[in-house]
Amino acid sequence: MSLTSVITTCKTVLGNRKLAVGSLCLGIWLAAAGPSALAQVYRWVDAEGVTHLSSEKPPPGVKAERIDIPGASKRSSSTANRSSGSAGSTAAPASPAQVAQREELLGSLRTRECVVALEALERKTSGAEPTGAAEIHRLKQTAELNCSQDPVRRREQEAMAAKLRVANSPACVAARNQLADMMAPGAAPNREQLRTQQAFVDEHCTSPVR
Repeated sequence: MSLTSVITTCKTVLGNRKLAVGSLCLGIWLAAAGPSALAQVYRWVDAEGVTHLSSEKPPPGVKAERIDIPGASKRSSSTANRSSGSAGSTAAPASPAQVAQREELLGSLRTRECVVALEALERKTSGAEPTGAAEIHRLKQTAELNCSQDPVRRREQEAMAAKLRVANSPACVAARNQLADMMAPGAAPNREQLRTQQAFVDEHCTSPVR
């Protein structure tokens, strides 16, 4: 049952009492939708190596990782590998807070895939690394699927990709290695040098995505 049809039915019964319509209709829709529609995020990789993320189940026969929203499932494990044709969960319907958590998680996962793809695409198309047409196509498809269509958010993601390029650069690799050496047992760096090195790594060489 769609949310639109539920609201139409509720309005017919309750008239213009907006508060009652909102609370009752949301409760009915949550119960009808169930945990499979609201409590999980699905992640899978297609035959071309493109990562897909969705709140909807993948096509039949496609094996996907299911990421449950914390507290939305009665199962003890938070993730499970299964095909889309597997038996459904017996978990209670997701709450509005869990729906919001799901959307936040989905957005975070999509941003990560977008930023990693944009950074790799720039690096490979610039000639910094050998690549092929299939890999370029895969990265472009991944970016198209996961990057935001909103211009402001897309610029933010591109800025994150630029920061990731710097964090992955040889200079930052060397800076992180130097910091590790300074903090190794037996090392006795000057406190100001250690503070300066740590500040440089934190500002320039920390990945914007995990």
